[in-house]
Amino acid sequence: MTIRTTLQRAIRPSATRSTAALWGKSLLNAVLFFLVFMVALPALADHLLPREIPLPRGLRLGLAGGLAIAGIAAWVACLDVFSRHGRGTPLPADAPRHLVTRGLFRHVRNPIMAGELGVIWAVALFLSSVGAALYAAAISIVAHLLVVHVEEPELLARFGESYAEYCRTTPRWLPVLGRRRARPPEGPAA
Repeated sequence: MTIRTTLQRAIRPSATRSTAALWGKSLLNAVLFFLVFMVALPALADHLLPREIPLPRGLRLGLAGGLAIAGIAAWVACLDVFSRHGRGTPLPADAPRHLVTRGLFRHVRNPIMAGELGVIWAVALFLSSVGAALYAAAISIVAHLLVVHVEEPELLARFGESYAEYCRTTPRWLPVLGRRRARPPEGPAA
């Protein structure tokens, strides 16, 4: 069995019925994810390779603050849509039961991951070290590979043509500005 197959089999639709319980699980996931991937690992990378990247303090802090606020706001907005409309969480073992195409998902297919990566890059900018920047670059590449090779094939298998149409009408990472797109398909509770 390949790593890809193993990871895809770990993705299970949520059996949780309560929106409050879904929110609770999502918030627990957020705390753990933030502590590991946005505090501990960037700090470790900074400690292992502390060489400073010379960036003006005001620019560095302004960009870091903007990315962090935007990333966290996107993440919270997506949690709400996942919980109320998708009936699941970002946790692979508690994934949404319905294809989610509302909110930020209408503009990009991976706004949660984009928000998380935005916060990781914000931390890298704040620390302004080679180690933190290399960590942010590496985790960005790993995230992209996981989306393309694990998440998207699993979603296609689970949601079929409605997900394929969503992929045709909605970009993966960055919204297309100034271009009107067809409205993405909506499932029963999208």
